[in-house]
Amino acid sequence: MSHEKPCRACMDFKSWAKSQKKAFDSEKETEKIEKKDPPVNKVKRDDCPLDKDELGSRTWSFLHTMAAYYPDNPTDEQKLDMSKFFHTFSKFYPCYVCAEDLQEQLKKTPPQTNSQSQLSQWLCMIHNEVNKKLGKPEFDCKLVDQRWRDGWLDGSCD
Repeated sequence: MSHEKPCRACMDFKSWAKSQKKAFDSEKETEKIEKKDPPVNKVKRDDCPLDKDELGSRTWSFLHTMAAYYPDNPTDEQKLDMSKFFHTFSKFYPCYVCAEDLQEQLKKTPPQTNSQSQLSQWLCMIHNEVNKKLGKPEFDCKLVDQRWRDGWLDGSCD
């Protein structure tokens, strides 16, 4: 995979916008545009492509929810399919740095697909590994079912 040009899926929005501004500024200088630039809209729209942080957050939400609804007693075919899913997913994830990191993690710790609980705990552990690398707090994996399937015990999700 080519890694020359950074994409929104590989960078947070501010870094991507800054790289785009630099590219635009050097293009502008090359073309010697003399007219004044119109004001740049600093408000991010809801219908823009996802940046790395948005993509990551939404992806984790999807994966944890998928694990939360995985069968308690999956068939052998379901176990194999879920394992294949994570391996295939890691090959096509839009952020190549994240994809490569997940591929390495899968080699060290393959998906645990014997039950909903095992899969949810495995995914939580994988997510916490990423959080550590990013300097983010770890999530208490004892709470995965409340967070992703049942809702908080205090009823705040009802």
